[in-house]
This record gives sequence, C-alpha cells and structure tokens, in this order.
Amino acid sequence: MRSHDGSARHRPRKRFGQHFLAREWAQKLIAVLAPQSEDTFLEVGPGQGAITRQLAARARAVVAIEVDRDLVARLTAEALPGLRIVEADVLDVDLSALGLPHGTRIAGNLPYNISSPILFKVLEASRQTGLFADATFMLQKEVADRLVARPGSKDYGLLTIFTGLDAAVTKQLTLPPGAFRPPPAVTSAVVRLTFLPPGQRPDVPAAFEGMVKALFAVRRKTIANGLRGPAADRGLSPAAVIERAGLDSRARPEQLSVSELLALARALEGRE
Repeated sequence: MRSHDGSARHRPRKRFGQHFLAREWAQKLIAVLAPQSEDTFLEVGPGQGAITRQLAARARAVVAIEVDRDLVARLTAEALPGLRIVEADVLDVDLSALGLPHGTRIAGNLPYNISSPILFKVLEASRQTGLFADATFMLQKEVADRLVARPGSKDYGLLTIFTGLDAAVTKQLTLPPGAFRPPPAVTSAVVRLTFLPPGQRPDVPAAFEGMVKALFAVRRKTIANGLRGPAADRGLSPAAVIERAGLDSRARPEQLSVSELLALARALEGRE
C-alpha cells in the first residue's frame, strides 16, 4: 500500500503506541498551530510526517525526535528544508542540549502510554531553561480534560495542579478515533500549554509537592484531614496551618485553587 505522499505505507507498531494522523485532521492541527516563518518547532514523534512536512514548509526550522528508525529513514530521505531529525526516545533526550533557540514551540502526537511522563519532562525543561513558548499536544481526551479541569470538578487533581504551576492550558480541538490510522479505542484532544515566563511562575515552597499529594490522597475529605501528616511532621496542628493560610477548614482539597494550595504550603512552612 502507498501513503498519500506516494511512499510505501508504514505498518504501525504497537510497542511505540503509533496512531498516525489522517491528512484532513493534520490540516486542522496545522490551523491550530498557525506556524509562522520565524518559528522554530520541536516535534515529538513526527511519525509519517503529516505535520512535519507542513511545519518544515512554513517555519524557520523543525527539530523532530523519533524513536522508530524506519520512520527516521523515510523522513531523512525526503530531505525536507530546515528539518533536523533526532533518532531517540524523547524520554532519554536532554532537551536543553538540542541547540534550540528561546521561543521554540513544541508539537506532538503523544503515545497514550507515556503522555504524562513526556508532559512532565517538557514542563521541567521549560522551567529550567525558559526555552519554550508553548506546546501543542494530541492526547487522550481523558488526560486533556484533567489538564484543563477547574477546582471542584471530578477531573481536577495532581496533573492539573502541577501543570498549572508552569503553564496556562487550553483545549483546542477534539478528535474522534477515526482521525487516526489505526483508530485508537478512545477519543483524543488537542491542548495548548502556554508556558509562564520565569518572572510569572509562582514561588513554589519545598513543602508543596508532598503536601498536595497528601491532600489529594483524601481529596473528598476536609483539608484538615489531609493536612494531619504534613502538619505533624513539622510539630504543627492542621487548624493552625489552615488559619494562617486564611482558608476554610471545612473545604475539601479538590475545591482549592493552585493559589490557595500555594498559600497553604507557605503556611505549612511558617511563611506568610
């Protein structure tokens, strides 16, 4: 069989979680990305190149990370202008060592089985280097819903909170299973993470991560209940910490915004 560009069709490999985007949906994603001539893109998992070709034609440069050596060979053979391919698992790549300019944009159709580790890797790289302007990812809709969830909703949780420290997230597009070949068993969605500049990222107390995990282990109980362990570790009472943070002790962890959780962590550390 032949693909739309005339090359021999690549058989998707389950071990890489490959689901390739159909041409008409690639066009919709390009419209969401709106690449400009001055843009540099880092593409995670270019696959058969449905997005890569259009980015290479419109942007200044594209660096694509692909683990499948057969797909690397095919894209390399096309010699697309401005394209550099890195053959590797993205989780093994030091993103800061790729020579990317500040303001680089990221795009990718993430394998469902490793989407969260990739998200956290990108967030950490953005936090440490300040290189990236935004990231537009295709994800399982369930993950996308968690990223854009609001306090009090069933999808609001650790992924929402830890992502919200570094980026503002918006949902851009919903894709049915038929948008991919082969079709996955789930609906997908496109989200955009707009990274916060270093000066706008909140000061995150050292106690924050452990405290939030403890709270969300009992997300539907009161914050006083969830704070018992973290407060006791510091010789404090939950009530004193909550009062210092100016919060209602009857509130549940799933109702607290990121800013309120940060206030609670500062109070836990004895900070105003």
